[in-house]
Amino acid sequence: MSLPKRSLSLLALCCFSPMLFAADVPGSQDLPIVPRLADAQIVDYRPPMELERIYPLGSIRKISGQLRFDGQVSARGQTTSVTYELPPEHASTEAFTVAREALQKQGAELLFWCQARDCGESSLWANEVFGNSKLYGADEQQAYLLLRLAAPKDNSLVALYSITRGNRKAYLHVEQFESAAPLGDLLPTSATLLRQLKSTGELDFPKLNADPDDTWLRLISRGLNLDTTLRVSVSGAKAEAWRQALIAQGVRAARMETGSVDGSGLHVELLR
Repeated sequence: MSLPKRSLSLLALCCFSPMLFAADVPGSQDLPIVPRLADAQIVDYRPPMELERIYPLGSIRKISGQLRFDGQVSARGQTTSVTYELPPEHASTEAFTVAREALQKQGAELLFWCQARDCGESSLWANEVFGNSKLYGADEQQAYLLLRLAAPKDNSLVALYSITRGNRKAYLHVEQFESAAPLGDLLPTSATLLRQLKSTGELDFPKLNADPDDTWLRLISRGLNLDTTLRVSVSGAKAEAWRQALIAQGVRAARMETGSVDGSGLHVELLR
């Protein structure tokens, strides 16, 4: 007995295009603060659970069986995570950028951002930090970002990790952490400030509306001096005081000019 042509066509579609019928893992859901890339599929979901979490603030490596990194945020609280497998037409870097930009538009502050081999070994991020073997891939195809949400949710962190595996499958991992206790002061690394400046073209510090603060002055000057080819404008109510203080910290005067961006805080803009 032969099947009608229409039935044969449907059977062929089922056999050769399984992704058309792919579904999220049961019980999973998106995190409201991070948009899902079109056609991405949730392949791992871990509902809110109280955990002790350590988020690295530097490249990770393993020495004598112990993880090592330059800095960290360590706290106990509720952790929720979602891992997306991305459709073939989208790169992991694209999904990472979409998520980062969405969080920054909500006022989230970048604490640590690394890409490729600057992050360390992908196997350590996958297995030791996130406990998810799906995230193990090529070291040069990874990116990690830790952000702090804006007040009144400033005791919450979001970690983003994107990776492309050797089989060319791309993933984005999103983890939201809500600390049980105040997180206190958390500062970005100088390298993160530089990466943000190069990627977005600007740095906004709305809280820096007074005379130059020594701690922030060191962070910003070090970031600018990591690439001495860049020129920037400095704006804000105390822009000239900050410019002079940055010069005193070793940033060449010829690399900076006073800008005209409105706002009470400090604004640094890359001059193309």
